[in-house]
Amino acid sequence: MPDQTLIIDSAMSFAEAIEGSAAPLEILDSLSMVDVSYYSFDGRRHAGQIVVDARLEDDVYDIFHLIEKLQFPVGKAVPIVAYDWEDENSMADNNSSAFNYRVIAGTNKLSLHSFGRALDINPVQNPVIYPAGLIAPAGAVYRPQNKGAFSAAHPVVREFLKRGWHWGGNFEQPKDYHHFEKT
Repeated sequence: MPDQTLIIDSAMSFAEAIEGSAAPLEILDSLSMVDVSYYSFDGRRHAGQIVVDARLEDDVYDIFHLIEKLQFPVGKAVPIVAYDWEDENSMADNNSSAFNYRVIAGTNKLSLHSFGRALDINPVQNPVIYPAGLIAPAGAVYRPQNKGAFSAAHPVVREFLKRGWHWGGNFEQPKDYHHFEKT
């Protein structure tokens, strides 16, 4: 009989999940934390947390329910405070996350992550590929046929699109395969 023990990847309070964020109070007040469960690459059920704009809470909950039902592997889902608000460290650890008050890489424009309106899933399997060929996180390779990777036909991608989200794999440049956003 397989081990049915739930592995806890994150069990923070909301206060712990936003501690030290530079976000203004009006943004912090608009956020909610969603407890999610999923199968990870070890084949076992895990529990994590996603901090997101409260208006997107139902979408995130329902999509993670689909992810769990499909047994689509998720590396982990831990609020990015655990990575000292460093997106690169979170991506390198294959962490799935949403809220992070920061600018879009290479710009001074706030990312939709700053408002909890963007969600990244499995950055190692679904990296960002920049026009010059740079890939983030470092060492990641995009192979859409691999476990944990997305393609345009993937049921999780289709569910996000059906709910009015945009997928970074459809962006002209850069291709951001782990990124979903809803404006």
